[in-house]
Amino acid sequence: MWGEHRYSVRTTWNGDRGTGTSGYRDYDRASTIEIDGKPALLASSDKPFRGDPSRWNPEDMLLAALSQCHLLSYLHACVQAGVVVTGYEDEASGLMVEDGRGGGAFREVVLRPRVTVADASMTDAATAAHAQANEWCFIANSVNFPVRHEPTIAVAPPAR
Repeated sequence: MWGEHRYSVRTTWNGDRGTGTSGYRDYDRASTIEIDGKPALLASSDKPFRGDPSRWNPEDMLLAALSQCHLLSYLHACVQAGVVVTGYEDEASGLMVEDGRGGGAFREVVLRPRVTVADASMTDAATAAHAQANEWCFIANSVNFPVRHEPTIAVAPPAR
């Protein structure tokens, strides 16, 4: 099925300490991100940018979006390849570099999925499914930096 899909989000800044943005240190970076019918997400900037480290920041959310998109695309690729996945964890990391002019950009993201499959005969296809998942991942196809994969495939112990 081909088509356009639109998404909406509401972001509300809650960081006015009484003087608004009268100075760089005079406001909090706190915000709330909401989508109707979903739990609110508490957000801020990253700690080096005067943010609250207990809240999600945009860099966290980008990394999470890439990791989850790969997971969902990978599971679909495995179904198509006849691979039975019984476990999946990803330890993703990203490198963002400041440009010295107040901006910056991600240079790369590395996904490190640890996949468990039902049978040893599935390991090659399970490894190959990561390339297919990368081709299908909407988020990876939307960024201008490499998203690399360093997967590990294990076989589930036999059922007792």
